[in-house]
Amino acid sequence: MFLDNSTFKTVIDSTPLISIDLIVKNKQGHALLGLRSNRPALDYWFVPGGRIQKNESMKAAFTRLCENELGLTYSIEQAKFLGHFEHFYDDSVFGVSVSTHYMALGYEIVVDESQLSLPTEQHCQYQWFDTNTLLTQDNVHQHSKWYFA
Repeated sequence: MFLDNSTFKTVIDSTPLISIDLIVKNKQGHALLGLRSNRPALDYWFVPGGRIQKNESMKAAFTRLCENELGLTYSIEQAKFLGHFEHFYDDSVFGVSVSTHYMALGYEIVVDESQLSLPTEQHCQYQWFDTNTLLTQDNVHQHSKWYFA
């Protein structure tokens, strides 16, 4: 269920959000990151993903996010669970007046990069990074680095 902006702002201001982060690797072991075009994490390279919606199972959310974020059909059973991670931000999609707190579930998948269909709603560009490089880049967000450290 998608929420209207007023309700969503109240939710973000009041509770943690639960999300799934997709740690997407190609067959060479490089990781896909997108350059964030909105808050939080604006102007940082970040893994694809999104929040779990009310009354949506984790399995359904995982499949939806793979389709929406990658253009691929994957089930959660095809992924490797990396753990849960807590993300705190001083801002939100609504600006600096509201902070964001995510409980992120990290799932790794290996894809055929030629099959990807990448959207531009959350990320304005995409790039494949080798692990050593992404861990040393200042513009790769710390919360994304955690999945590779």
